[in-house]
Amino acid sequence: MAAHSTTAAPVERLDLTKFKALPLVFIALGALGAIAGFFVNQKQFAFSWLLSFMFFLSIMAGGWFLTMVHHLFDAGWSVPFRRINEHLACLAPVMALLFIPIALLARRYLYDWMDNDPHADHALGAKQPLFTAAGFYGVAVLNFVLWTFFSWRLRYWSLQQDRTGDALPTKKMRVLACLGIITFALTVTLAAIMWMKALQHQWFSTMYGVYYFAGSVWTTLATVYAIAMILRRTGHLTAVLKDKQFYFLGSLFFAFTVFYAYIHFSQYFIIWNANMPEETFWYVLREQGTWRQISMIIIFGHFFVPFLSLLRIDAKLTPWLMTFFFFWAWLMHFIDISFNVMPVLHPEGFMLHWIDISCWLFMLGVLTMVFLKYFNAHPPFPQRDPRMAEGLDIIQAGYEREDQTLGTQKKGAH
Repeated sequence: MAAHSTTAAPVERLDLTKFKALPLVFIALGALGAIAGFFVNQKQFAFSWLLSFMFFLSIMAGGWFLTMVHHLFDAGWSVPFRRINEHLACLAPVMALLFIPIALLARRYLYDWMDNDPHADHALGAKQPLFTAAGFYGVAVLNFVLWTFFSWRLRYWSLQQDRTGDALPTKKMRVLACLGIITFALTVTLAAIMWMKALQHQWFSTMYGVYYFAGSVWTTLATVYAIAMILRRTGHLTAVLKDKQFYFLGSLFFAFTVFYAYIHFSQYFIIWNANMPEETFWYVLREQGTWRQISMIIIFGHFFVPFLSLLRIDAKLTPWLMTFFFFWAWLMHFIDISFNVMPVLHPEGFMLHWIDISCWLFMLGVLTMVFLKYFNAHPPFPQRDPRMAEGLDIIQAGYEREDQTLGTQKKGAH
């Protein structure tokens, strides 16, 4: 019963003013390292930039997915922190700008198949016309246009709901979510295939898009949980965030822990059981050198550690534990993306390069600064959402008071 407590315990106020300049520090340090890395080792820079890009793209995509799921299920419990997801999704134009170095370096350093003859390369010929230079850049333009359109329109109607309180914005968001969830499935799959899987174009996997999606939402749930905890402590969401919001977020994080493990194991099992060289070579490469140890870290760190730790109901409401899992999820997801990207460049084993850190810090600083700009420019939570009362259990509390009143009246009548 404690897990579903609707009254928020008193929280100590958190002052983050001293960390206000931290995103700028990340941008400065990251930019210096990334620029130096570009001139020192352009190929390493290209892979490091792609690694960081796919990491943060997953959080943007996860925010968009959680926003749409909220509207598709007409959920009440997720209303108080819905704006966090909206702002994460609206990072799509920034991600488009961050994609420019990948677009410029793609042909020279990342995707050697762009210069291959599809008639002489069977694996490439089987994937025409998608695996062409035109297909690569066309997919990129299409993805960023659609991601920007849907995410910004969802937030636009969310803000209109704040201003008017009419039913029209709610209906518009539901329609956008219905169309957007199909678009999400197609575009995120294309992104994972064209920007990560295409590093080794010979490989076939029909589960790769779902695999990237599962890891993305898993990481985003931990991120949203952490942001919500911070905003509750700073006072922005204290009035609307109750224990049940954190409990359900923790439960979803637990569910996607299992879902990710299921998808990743299924992909491995099917490919290994079929024993087809054009599929198994991808995993054979990732069993060489220290990549074998990295695969063990993914098995135990990405699944067993969070799965066993979050089995208890009260674990999902333990702040220090969930704070740990925010950092843990980011670490595991970074390792997972590295497992997909870096064996092409470093087949001998995992190596954390200083250019990796520089690119990651730069993107973290830029995206954090833009997210904070979005957050400060708009109300911190939906103001006139019809489900807010349900999310805060005001309706339930009213029913309970009514039942108590009727019970008292019946006793008085007797």
